[in-house]
Amino acid sequence: MKAETEFKQVLTLFPVVLFGLAYMVPMTVFTTYGIVSQLTLGMLPAAYIATLLTMLFTAYSYGRMVKAFPYTGSAYTYAQKSLNSHVGFFTGWILLLDYLFLPMINYLVIGIYLNAEFPSVPNWVWVILAILIVTFINIRGIKVVTNVNFFLIAFQIIVIAFFLVLSVKTILSGGGTGTLFSTLPFFNPEGSPSLVFAGAAILCLSFLGFDAVTTLSEETVNAKKNIPKAIFLVTIIGGILFIIVSYIGQMVYPDYMSFEDPDSAPLQIAVFIGGNLFKAMFLAGYILGCFASATSSHASVSRLLFAMGRDTILPKKIFGYISPRYRTPVYSTVIVSLLALSSLVFSLDTVASFISFGALAAFTIVHISVIAHYFFKNKRRSTKDSILYLVIPLIGIVLCLWLWTSLSKEAFMLGVSWFVIGAVYLAYLTKMFREKPPELSFDEKVS
Repeated sequence: MKAETEFKQVLTLFPVVLFGLAYMVPMTVFTTYGIVSQLTLGMLPAAYIATLLTMLFTAYSYGRMVKAFPYTGSAYTYAQKSLNSHVGFFTGWILLLDYLFLPMINYLVIGIYLNAEFPSVPNWVWVILAILIVTFINIRGIKVVTNVNFFLIAFQIIVIAFFLVLSVKTILSGGGTGTLFSTLPFFNPEGSPSLVFAGAAILCLSFLGFDAVTTLSEETVNAKKNIPKAIFLVTIIGGILFIIVSYIGQMVYPDYMSFEDPDSAPLQIAVFIGGNLFKAMFLAGYILGCFASATSSHASVSRLLFAMGRDTILPKKIFGYISPRYRTPVYSTVIVSLLALSSLVFSLDTVASFISFGALAAFTIVHISVIAHYFFKNKRRSTKDSILYLVIPLIGIVLCLWLWTSLSKEAFMLGVSWFVIGAVYLAYLTKMFREKPPELSFDEKVS
């Protein structure tokens, strides 16, 4: 019976990093390219540097917590074990905003772009087809997910490589700025640091993926070593890639205010540097990137739901079930697919607001969990430990709260509404907070 409620440890460092990069989507740099370029007055690379700095502090805290608790559940598990079960519940509940809606935003983009190319086929047909494909892949097992991700990431890298080569060729031929070196993408005298920070808040979504690898802890060989490494590698690789691509993009097309539509600005650049042929290739890469992210994010949220079901916070017979044949949380996977159908009625703005609120809230709680677990509970208070387990997480908290305050009022309204729904459910679950929420007792000793 025990084997039916456990995952197989089959993943090594490389496929876990691939999983995180697929979740992040290398081509996501183009999603908000036009919007943030105009907002920052061309200082998009500078905004990415600011966001990368914030994410590195957050990646550090995730790495520390996975060493203490190498289990599926991500921030939900860390808050539950470091703080208390009530905070753990709310962390898991808020984290669902990030995890549940990220697959949706990918399905939305797939439908929008394919409908634009093939107007005779309704948007909803593409969305449902994408959900069915991703569901099948996830049910078959995590190794199938990683194998599919390898192909999808490889194609995205090829598209990005073509983008960089064609851009450099155009620049060297006198197009764009006519030079490969300029400080304007990092410092525009007409701009200000506040514009860079505002852009960085939006770009936070580009880095979602480094935290998702923690949900694979129970399926990873030597998770205490490999998961923290994967977290930093995904963050650094993604950050460097975003900075390079955005910098070259600014060099080849410096007139960021001339975009006909900021939402589709990369297509305008693609036509400029490579004509309609490269535009078609670019679209194919972008859509495949959305499939990669949808596949990975679908897998992550199904495992978060499994963790909550295993704890009996959600119905255990449904959410805590693992298929004896495929060793995957089949019911949770299917439920995520059904919820993803709501992407047919949500807008991109609404989905993005939910993701931003949930992600930044979870990041902040993970920083707090590091302080609670190491500095207070384990009394790691030497000078070195105080820096590692108090000062660094506090800096991370400040940076996350700073980004949080840059969210729109609508995002806060949606986030608070979700929090209230969770509070009502928790009151029912704990008989008006008189009892503790159910909590899983791990067999392994945690540090």
